[in-house]
Amino acid sequence: MYVVGDVHGHLAELTRALHVAELCDEEGHWTGGEAELWFLGDFVDRGPDGVGVIDLVMRLGEEAAQAGGSVNSLIGNHEVLLLGMYRFGDEQVPDSMGPRSFARSWLLNGGLPSDQDRLTDAHVEWLTSRPVLKLRDDHLLMHSDTAAYLEWGSSIEEVNDAVRQVLKGDDLVDWWECWRKMTTRYAFRGPQGPEIADELLATLGGSKIVHGHSVIADQLGVPPDQIDGPLVYADDKVLAIDAGLYSGGPCLVVPLPYAEA
Repeated sequence: MYVVGDVHGHLAELTRALHVAELCDEEGHWTGGEAELWFLGDFVDRGPDGVGVIDLVMRLGEEAAQAGGSVNSLIGNHEVLLLGMYRFGDEQVPDSMGPRSFARSWLLNGGLPSDQDRLTDAHVEWLTSRPVLKLRDDHLLMHSDTAAYLEWGSSIEEVNDAVRQVLKGDDLVDWWECWRKMTTRYAFRGPQGPEIADELLATLGGSKIVHGHSVIADQLGVPPDQIDGPLVYADDKVLAIDAGLYSGGPCLVVPLPYAEA
């Protein structure tokens, strides 16, 4: 099994990384056989071709299934932002302190008009059907390094169902709260990090958390181009895989279980 973190529209870099990992050919067609590949969200914004990344992942899912493998993905906070912009535009969030809208936050967070222009009903349907949590081989996969998921429920099924209901609905406040919760981060850092990770794992299952969202270089205090692999932290309970592709880091394709060199 393999996991990939935040791609943020960098289609060429993703294709190269998957090719090096022998999961696709140079043209981006599946060569991974029966392998299982999970994307942890944030396909869009901050990079040139977010919709192109979505198209690639959707097509790889079809090709992998025909070969006996699988390609799946979680939804990230930037997908919620993209969809919120698509659905609500510059409509102001009710009862918010100051100007708040999906259009404003989308632009502030690297939204590209070209992605909105190319977004289709098929993309929207596919994205809104993605889970936010998945347990695979004792690894709890999530996009954001946050405990806010538990505000939606006390099981993976409850959390996924709750978020899916929000994204299938038209309540701007609920959408905004979904975006807000999924932008929170750093729950597993610091002296209380291992304890929070333990609590999340005890509630949702698994023995190790795997997440994207927060750039490894920021945690280590080094430039992104110095990152060459994922980060194990919080007493070995958490694996971070976002190497900051949009800011000059590599696109990591991480095998699970992961063994540090």
